[in-house]
Amino acid sequence: MVMDYISRAIFGFLIKNKVLSIGTKYYPTNDMEREYVSMINYTRTMLLEIETAHITTQNIFNNVLSEVGVGNIPENRKFLEIEPAENKVNEYALLSNIIMGSDRYLYVEVFKSDRKIIDEFVDHIKKENGLIVEKSSTEIVSKLLSKNDAIRVGIELISIGMDKEMDVRVAVGMTGAAAIERSINLNKQIGETSGVGFTKLGGEFAIVFSSKMGDLEGSPAIYDNYVFIDAIDSTKFIDENGRDKLVEIMNEVKAYIEKDCEGKIEGYREGGDDLIANLPTKNAALRAGMDSAWHALNNGVRLRVGIGKSRREAGERAQMADGIKIWNNNPVMVFDLADGIYSYYIPSEFTRTILDFLLEKKSKIVIIFIFVFIATLIGWNVGQPLFGIVAIVLAIIYALTA
Repeated sequence: MVMDYISRAIFGFLIKNKVLSIGTKYYPTNDMEREYVSMINYTRTMLLEIETAHITTQNIFNNVLSEVGVGNIPENRKFLEIEPAENKVNEYALLSNIIMGSDRYLYVEVFKSDRKIIDEFVDHIKKENGLIVEKSSTEIVSKLLSKNDAIRVGIELISIGMDKEMDVRVAVGMTGAAAIERSINLNKQIGETSGVGFTKLGGEFAIVFSSKMGDLEGSPAIYDNYVFIDAIDSTKFIDENGRDKLVEIMNEVKAYIEKDCEGKIEGYREGGDDLIANLPTKNAALRAGMDSAWHALNNGVRLRVGIGKSRREAGERAQMADGIKIWNNNPVMVFDLADGIYSYYIPSEFTRTILDFLLEKKSKIVIIFIFVFIATLIGWNVGQPLFGIVAIVLAIIYALTA
């Protein structure tokens, strides 16, 4: 723990940006998660804070209004904070979103048995491209394309229920069990009142309604999620490996984004060293950027990646990567989180070697420190400060060979 803090402090000073994490503490539970966690730990990928996000309840609510669409959250709402979000970025929560994607489960509960309205809810969810997992005369567990879709559809179901003088509880979660548990906890907070519970940036929140809503806009807020990818120092790579090799790697990146991430490629010319793609969700854009950077690095190409809501924003964030380095440019992906700017930085092999030594060979570090300290102390006491320099040289040799 101490060495992790020291390592983050040292590299934060060198990179000139706060290092929030080196690798990840995310605990994988399946093969896909294990693959991501293994890669992020093997490469010692760092999460950096470029511009600090201000995570407050009011900012979170404004963000929900913007993402879901003001017209989809009527004025007679009450926004509740059940558990406040921490005013810091949680690295494993961020990675969890990237790995697991944007799909969210929606749990719906009516407080008295009514198969007719349940069937109406089922039809509405299906119309919104939702998948019904299970249902009863009082409950539905379904899966929507994103958290924002789940909140929007949940409010629409509440509106339908309130028009029929019936309170409806909905809750959103990463799994069906999480959504059900969130609904149970919300019941304890507000009783059998219409509302939707969800998480945002590590906090627990709810939007509650006490009267009929009237007409809702009923359409999702549409956002583009652009990824700008550019090869760093492509001229040098072409000189050393040939243009065909660069074309091969960029075509592989393009194919991955199109097929695995369902992205739409824009502005790519075969033989070029950059491309722009529009992804269906922000999480898909982040995953595409990270996977592309890792794949290219494995083939000797360093990428800078920018994520944004427009082509220009994505391009500007990719340019920000030029200033995020220790000595030479390494793969960087820059993106926004809340109202802050963050990045994933993949250090060089040399830097990784130093990190491995700092984080995994603590006993050697203690031995080296004691040896250098004692040698220097003796040297100064006997009038031979050269002892300290010799000790440092011997310590370096020991660190590299032991």
